[in-house]
Amino acid sequence: MQNKVRIVLVNTSHPGNIGGAARAMKNMGLADLYLVAPRDYPSQEAVSRASGATDLLESAVVVETLEEALADCQLVIGTSARERTIPWPLVDPRESADLVFNEGLETAFVFGREDRGLTNEELQRCHYHVHIPSVASFSSLNLGAAVQVIAYELRMKFLASQDAPAVQNKWDVPAATVEQVDYLLAHLEKVLVDIEFLDPDMPMQVMPRFRRLFQRSRLDQQEYGMLRGMLTSMEKQARS
Repeated sequence: MQNKVRIVLVNTSHPGNIGGAARAMKNMGLADLYLVAPRDYPSQEAVSRASGATDLLESAVVVETLEEALADCQLVIGTSARERTIPWPLVDPRESADLVFNEGLETAFVFGREDRGLTNEELQRCHYHVHIPSVASFSSLNLGAAVQVIAYELRMKFLASQDAPAVQNKWDVPAATVEQVDYLLAHLEKVLVDIEFLDPDMPMQVMPRFRRLFQRSRLDQQEYGMLRGMLTSMEKQARS
C-alpha cells in the first residue's frame, strides 16, 4: 500500500529540507516524491541532507503547480497547523494512515511552505487536513520532521497490516481523480452562473463548499460521468 503514497512538497525554500524529507521517506519505505516549484533545486545541500537517499532526489518529479502534482491522485491529505475559514474534515497522523490503508487509493500527502504552510485555496484541494498535535506554545515543526511523523505512522500501519487480511478495494468502479473533480467543479460553476444561481461577483464561498461536498462524497468515475452528463443536459435546457 505504501507504493500508492506520494509526498508533495510545495514551494520549499530551503533545499536542505527537501533532502531531510527524502531521508525521512526512505527510512520508512516511501519513494514517491513530488516537488512543486521549489525555490532552490537541484542543490548540493539537498544531497548532503538526504544522507544516502539521493535516489529519491534523482527520481523526484518537479512540477510548476499543485494541480499537476495531484492530477491522477484519488485521495489528498494536506498538512495544516491552524483552523481555516471553512471547516474541513480533520484527522491526526494515525488516522491519516488508517485512511490510506482502508481506502486503498492513490494518495498524496501535501506539505506547505516552511514559513506559512499551505494557502486556503491549496488546502481546499485536499479531502482531509492532517494536524500533528504538537504543544501549543511551540507548535512549528521542521518540514523534514513533519514528513517523518507522517511516514512513521504509515510505516507502523504497513507493519501491522502484514499479519492482517489483505485490504479489498471497496470500489466497484475506480474512484474519481483530483483532475476529474476539478473538471466537474469548473463545469458546475459555469452552469450555476448561466442559470443565475451563482453571482460571480459575489460568490460567497459557494464553490469551495461544493468542492468540500464532492470530496467528502468520494465520487467514483461513473458518478463523475453521470454528474457531467447532468450538467450538460442542464446547459442545453438553459439555452433552449
